[in-house]
Parts: sequence; structure tokens; C-alpha cells
Amino acid sequence: MTLIQVREAGPPVQVRLDADDARRLASSEVVDVRPGPAAGVWSVRANRKVGAARVGGVELHIEPKVPIARLLFLVGYARNPKGWREESVPLTEHAGLVPALAAALWRQTNRALRQGLLQGYRSVDETSPVLRGRLRETAQLSRRAGLTLPLEIRHDDYTVDIPENRILVTALDQMLRVPGIDAGSRRMLRHLAARFAGVTRLRPGEPAPTWHPSRLNERLRIALRLAELVLAGASIEAGRGGVLANAFLLDMWRVYEDFLSIALRAAIESAHGGKVVLQARHHLDGGRCLELRPDILWRDGTGDVGAVVDAKYKADAVRDDAYQMLAYCVAYRLPRGHLVYPSGEHPPVRHVVSNVGIEIVCHALHLGADPVELLTRIRVLADEIAHSDPAWSVALR
Repeated sequence: MTLIQVREAGPPVQVRLDADDARRLASSEVVDVRPGPAAGVWSVRANRKVGAARVGGVELHIEPKVPIARLLFLVGYARNPKGWREESVPLTEHAGLVPALAAALWRQTNRALRQGLLQGYRSVDETSPVLRGRLRETAQLSRRAGLTLPLEIRHDDYTVDIPENRILVTALDQMLRVPGIDAGSRRMLRHLAARFAGVTRLRPGEPAPTWHPSRLNERLRIALRLAELVLAGASIEAGRGGVLANAFLLDMWRVYEDFLSIALRAAIESAHGGKVVLQARHHLDGGRCLELRPDILWRDGTGDVGAVVDAKYKADAVRDDAYQMLAYCVAYRLPRGHLVYPSGEHPPVRHVVSNVGIEIVCHALHLGADPVELLTRIRVLADEIAHSDPAWSVALR
């Protein structure tokens, strides 16, 4: 097994690989693979995915640019702004993303199970010779017309096979398949997974069931949030290779876009009213052939479009970003549009388009700030977007 360790958007590493492994790694599109300086040597560079994967005979570890705790905050906040508390998940003793997440998952799950498996009522449909619960009349008439028995019934079963437990045990099983986990964490993950006897695992590709916070499942909530992160990273499609069963990968551009969209929506609506629409569909042309889909669209209290914003997690193709934003502004008849980059990807600047006077404002958001400070800066950005202040070019450092 060949181990490759790279850093998100960092310099390429030179690795000796056989042709088959190089081809499989390239086709997965998890990393960029190109011929190196000598025969049998390949240049491997991380793109915008982070995590760990096993592809053929290669074990790949990709570390994020942002601190691990901050990355998990970004992902967790986007999935549930009120449900994630970074301070409840200690991560400092692990240097890598996957080992840190694995340790956090088993520790929080172990803590949640101190009182045993949570049980709850689940609605069950089945065929039975006796009436239990209530008769499903439509099913009975369609399947057993004219027959007295058996009966099509529905009843509530008090069981451990509930959504919360299904999410937890599937995440434990999935994390065991991911490379790069230390022996201690792997041992604890196996031990905890064995405690979920009688709980159905989710099938590959099956969406996680819905669960609702309550007094009964309060002790499971942090573990459930971590488990949902694991399942989200395990279900990612890594290019043409499809879903990698032995991988935990996060698309950083998606993490950034989701976080900014959710946080900015909350900040704008709470301070300035109106409604923020994410991924709104529109068209540039009257024939409705040129579709537009900005990340964030704000309609003010009157229903008029007040601002358009796009999240850009990249340092290149800035001109293409500007052309895209210009199209948004023209389509929505706005005097300015906003592009938000992470600090270091693109400097804050304001472009004024000749002849039409439309302003394209590039903001910089520092993702390395602690969560409280980061959300404060999001609120400052929301004020700038909503107030149409001429002093647009502000670096949120």
C-alpha cells in the first residue's frame, strides 16, 4: 500500500506508482495526477477535497488549509446552525482531520451510551393472523379482498431500531472503513458498533432518516451531529469513480458555499428583514435558454431583489466570476453584486464595469477566525450587502 500525504491546494508531491494505480487515482478525481520528472514517478496535487480515501493500492490523506476544529464548525453549522457546539468536541490532540473526527465520534458516542441504547416507538406495517394495533383497511381490501385472515395491520413497536441509533451505528461502521485511523480509535469504534445489536444499518446511498431533537435524545445530540458529518463525507461522489465506500471526503467549495449561504441568510433576515433565497433560478435571456442560479439572493421587505451574492472558494478564474456576477446584475437590474472569497484566495477589491457603471465587489472572509468572531464578521458583511454603503471594499480580517 502506497501512502500519499498532501495538503489542500498545496504543492504537488512526487510519488512512484504503477500505471494501474496512477490511472485509478486520476479517474477518481479526488486529486490531480500527472506524469512526473521520471518514468514511473507521478506528480500528485490536492484539489478542493479533504479527508482520506483508499483508491486501488494507494492510501490518500488530504489535510485542509483551515484548522480542523474550524472546518468541522463550518460543516456542522451549515447542517444545523443551532445544533453544533465546537467547544463540546475536543480535537486538539489529533493532528489529522480523519483521526480527529474518528476520536470525537467514538468519545461522544461512548458518552451518549452510558445509560444504554435509546429506545423509542416505531410504526410497523405487517401481515398478522391477529389484530394488533389498527387495521390498514385500504391494504386489507386491495390485498385480501373477501378474506378474513391474515390481517394487514399497523402497530407501534417499542424498539432500539430507531432513526437516532441507525444513524450512529452506520457512522461507526463507515468510519471503520476509512484509512488513517489510529489503532485505539479503531478498537473503540468496533466495540461501540457491537453494542447496537438489533439496529438496522443504512444501505449504501440511503439518506439518513430524520430525527427531531427532544428531551429523550438530548444526550445523543452531539454524537448525532458528528455521525451526520461522517455520513455526509462518506457519501460524496468522487468524480467518475462514484461513491467511495472506504473514504471520508469533503468538498471544500461545497463546505464554504453551504456555510456562507446559511450564515448570511440568518444575518440578513434577522437584521434587515425580507427573505433570502438560496440557489434561485432565473434566466438571462427572454428565450429562457441561459439559466442563472446565484448562491444567495435577497428580496427586501417589498419583495424586490435587493442584493445578489456568490460564494467563491478559489483563487483563479476571477474574471469568469466577474462576468458571471455581471450577468446576475443585468438580469436582476441591480447596480452591484457581491463575490465573497476566503481571505488569501482573492484580495478585496471593487470593479466598476465600463459604460454601465455596475459595481462588482469582492469581499474577503477570514475562515480561521474563531466561531463567534467569524459569525460577527458575517453580520458585518450582511450590513454592507443590505445597506448599499459605497465603502464596499472591506477585508473582513
